Amino acid sequence: MRLYWKVALINGAVLAGAAALLVLGPFSVSRRPVVSEVAVLCIGLVATLVTNGLLLRSSLAPVDRVAREMATVDPLHQADRLTTPRSAPGRQLVTGFNAMVDRLEEERATSNAKALAAQEAERHRIAQELHDEVGQRLTVVLLGLKQAEQRAPADLAADLAQLRETTREGLDDVRRVARQLRPGVLADLGLASALAALTTDFARHSTATVRRAVSPGLPTLPADVELVVYRVAQEALTNAARHSRADAVELSLTRVGDRIALEVVDDGRGFDVRTEGAGLRGMRERARLVAGDLRLTSGPAGTAVRLEVPVA
Repeated sequence: MRLYWKVALINGAVLAGAAALLVLGPFSVSRRPVVSEVAVLCIGLVATLVTNGLLLRSSLAPVDRVAREMATVDPLHQADRLTTPRSAPGRQLVTGFNAMVDRLEEERATSNAKALAAQEAERHRIAQELHDEVGQRLTVVLLGLKQAEQRAPADLAADLAQLRETTREGLDDVRRVARQLRPGVLADLGLASALAALTTDFARHSTATVRRAVSPGLPTLPADVELVVYRVAQEALTNAARHSRADAVELSLTRVGDRIALEVVDDGRGFDVRTEGAGLRGMRERARLVAGDLRLTSGPAGTAVRLEVPVA
């Protein structure tokens, strides 16, 4: 039954009952109503309104619940499902709302997965071009500078040596960026070795001290889950280096029950977690793709990023 017809029937039933009560009951209204008759009419009107309100409340309550929930739905976070009521119109409305939320979240997960896959493919392509094109050309330049330095006069050889050193540093930067874009050590040696290389590279290019703790005997995770854990750790370390001005950073990878927990904690200046940037949103989307849970806490004493992913 549609909600419109149910409201109409409820109102009709209440009015019909009131009319029948006036016709069949021992009530009458004189040409000049007295106080008792006015009191009876007022009591009947109040009873009619209360009965109508109680009957309509149970039917229209799901509408208010759905309206409140729709006002709080955030496209970037998982929405709560409403409990299905017993009444048919309310049950249809709540069921339709829950199905709509399911479709929205499924579509969002699918689009995010495609976007992240395209992002990883683009990272691999850029890393390959940096390694094959830019890296090879800089290597040729280094060899040429070395030969020119050997044949150049003494006063010019010093300048060529300095130029060769600058070129070598640029080649190292290109290789480092290529490794960040495409972590080959992750596919070759596993997650623990990839995190070790990540923290070592972070310590080399940052003034903060890094402490790494990886529990032994961790189970092997699927390739997509390992990639998510690595990217979250990479983003957390990048944020610590760029924004927090931390003096110490700690990265840990442990097992908690049937889940693997990654935690990156720094002692730098915190930030307002309500103002998330693209990096934090990307971490949340990556965690959601592998059924993970990402929690972020930040304050004057530092920032903690914790990611938990299921083992199976």
